[in-house]
Amino acid sequence: MGSGTLPRTQLAKPRPRRAAPARRTAPGSHRRGWWSWTQRIASWLFFLAVLALLIRYARNIDWEDVLDSVLTTPAPALAVAIGIAATSHLLYSCFDLIGRRYTGHNLPTLTVMAVNFISYAFNLCIGSLVGGVGFRYRLYSSLGLDNGVITRIVSMSMLTNWLGYKLLAGLLFVVHPLALPPSWKMGNHGLQWLGMGLVLISLGYLFACVKSGDRTWTVRGHEFYLPPWRMAVLQMAVSCLNWSLMAGVIYVLLGQKVAYPDVLTVLLIGAIAGVVAHVPAGLGVFEFVFVALLSHRVPQGHLIGALLVYRAIYYVAPLIIAAVMYLAMELKARKLKRVRKPQEAPS
Repeated sequence: MGSGTLPRTQLAKPRPRRAAPARRTAPGSHRRGWWSWTQRIASWLFFLAVLALLIRYARNIDWEDVLDSVLTTPAPALAVAIGIAATSHLLYSCFDLIGRRYTGHNLPTLTVMAVNFISYAFNLCIGSLVGGVGFRYRLYSSLGLDNGVITRIVSMSMLTNWLGYKLLAGLLFVVHPLALPPSWKMGNHGLQWLGMGLVLISLGYLFACVKSGDRTWTVRGHEFYLPPWRMAVLQMAVSCLNWSLMAGVIYVLLGQKVAYPDVLTVLLIGAIAGVVAHVPAGLGVFEFVFVALLSHRVPQGHLIGALLVYRAIYYVAPLIIAAVMYLAMELKARKLKRVRKPQEAPS
């Protein structure tokens, strides 16, 4: 190489960065944000109103009478109530078997029922988002099902539960409207109109399954499968029976002092009130509905005592069992994962 000076390296001047284009707000986003905030405010106002009513009623309750009612529950009635509650949980554990038929997965029957029981017990106590949905995704995914299949199972289970609710509540509101307390000074024609609407929705679903069942529909890129009419009838039957069993537990604990159709009607109203209030397990809201609608027939102490025993039987005891089962399933899943884990190839 010849001698000489090396040329100076010319540094490239950095190009000025273009300003990022302003993000365009999607049409309707402001409307969705406004509607979301409206829903939140309405939910909080409803919750505060319910809380104020609960405090008002709690001040007027003789809690010593409530404790006496709990401690003096007859043993035969308690045994019958436990049996009915166990039957209800066993029946609800079969809801996901409909989902297995719907999706075609091949998990064993007892495994599906165990997952369903665990998710239902946690759903009752901590809410559907964590219990009914979160636990199903956790357990079913550890058992090898993909998210699409799990989503269809969860959707089918929720649909089954509320299909029976609408049909049963609609028939009760129309055929056997609840006699409201005399102090309310209002009729129950609104419940009858609501009942007719619920019955029409249920019959419309059944009619759609008869005419276009066992077909897949695509709406905006999402597939929806309408089950055959026999599956729709099964959904309504098992759900109606389950809601009826839940009311049977309270009916027995109340000493059969209130007509069973009235207990069932109040339970259905209390269930939807708990959902609207977004309170886990409907705690307080459920009891408030019973006190508001039945305290003119049954002493408040006896009514609250029966509801506390009902919660212990139907909510707390299954939750303890479900927690043990969940822990066992988690340990088993981790053990299987370690056994099935492929050995890493040497580098």
